[in-house]
Amino acid sequence: MAVELEKIVKELKLEVRCCKDRLSRPVSGGYVGDLLSDVMANSREGDIWITRQIHQNTVAVASLKEHAAVIFVNGSEPTAETVSRAEQEGIPLLVSSMPGFEVVGRIYKVMNP
Repeated sequence: MAVELEKIVKELKLEVRCCKDRLSRPVSGGYVGDLLSDVMANSREGDIWITRQIHQNTVAVASLKEHAAVIFVNGSEPTAETVSRAEQEGIPLLVSSMPGFEVVGRIYKVMNP
């Protein structure tokens, strides 16, 4: 069941680093991973990607795979270059202080009430 990205942002109290105007995107699933080749091979369009990778290559992968957004966990902050690239590509970047395991569990509950 797809949910609007904005609902996930509100429920998890995520901090939006860019592309606030794109929070109406539908999220159809999720993918957790830090190995870019794995994410490219196995994630799907509409996924929300949960990672600790903060460099601008995350945006390239998210754009290529047409992800709904990227969530950086454990308080990881995207670099200025990453935010700039995400703004160009229109990929929302979100930050959570929670560990990845908790973020995934909470997203699952939002998507499967």
